[in-house]
Amino acid sequence: MSLVEWEPKAVALADVADQARSYAAASRSENTRRAYRADWEHFAAWCERRNRSSLPADPVTVALYVTDMADTFKPSTISRRMVSIAQAHKVAGHSSPTTDKRVRLVNAGIRRVHGVAPSQVRPVVTEDLRRMVATCGHDPADIRDRALLLLGFAAALRRSELVGLDATDLEETHDGLVITVRRSKTDQEGVGRKIGVPYGSNPATCPVRAWRSWIETATISGGALFRGVDRYGNIAESRLSDRGVALIVKRRAEAVGIDPDTVSGHSLRAGLATSAAAAGVSERAIAATTGHKSMTVLRGYIRDGSLFPDNAAGAVGL
Repeated sequence: MSLVEWEPKAVALADVADQARSYAAASRSENTRRAYRADWEHFAAWCERRNRSSLPADPVTVALYVTDMADTFKPSTISRRMVSIAQAHKVAGHSSPTTDKRVRLVNAGIRRVHGVAPSQVRPVVTEDLRRMVATCGHDPADIRDRALLLLGFAAALRRSELVGLDATDLEETHDGLVITVRRSKTDQEGVGRKIGVPYGSNPATCPVRAWRSWIETATISGGALFRGVDRYGNIAESRLSDRGVALIVKRRAEAVGIDPDTVSGHSLRAGLATSAAAAGVSERAIAATTGHKSMTVLRGYIRDGSLFPDNAAGAVGL
């Protein structure tokens, strides 16, 4: 067979290779890829300034790097950067220097000296939420914020999940709303899951009524559910950003006297888990709403919510 006859197959194979690289890149979320890139750039720049090789890097270089970061960065950040270094070496076909015993000993020492307790945001519990929702008036931004706060809390949604919702992802039934979350941090393949949000007993804090009021005000029948609203009340066609969720939570928290630096978009999700635990809801039922796959992570919220119910000291008659 001549070279000419082989050429179309070669071109087709190149196309397949390009598609394979595209699929490989899509195996991780954009946020994860962005974090890996930023971590790698930090390590590569550190190596360049010290005239050391970053790829492949030897274990001594990595040990010196993490030691240099110890007084400036959190242990969790250092551990994440080690993962990024390992990934870069794996992609390039090199063995990872992070598995070396010397690197592991240095990292363990850093974690022991500096501690590994995560800094958690304050959960917005039920009473906080009631007060925050009460600051929402009747203009379009207020109506949107009320719906966003109540749905984000009642469905324990991550901020990326909140802003990723389309109008068609919510269906009202006799029992309440059925929300379809099509993709999330722990579901990168888009299997999706459904969450039930029941009607609230108080009309002022009912998430279903708040959702209905928003879609009627914004005349939304398709496309993004939560959108930007300008100072004149004009509703954008574009989707609200996940940073926009955090800003809304901070603004409404500050309005009721909560330090905005202590809360974030994650405070709604943490608040539902904490409040449900305090109300005696089972781990299984909480996980069914939050979608937690790690019960260890979920129990962090449950422990906070269970400090006083069934408290040993409270039962001994002090």
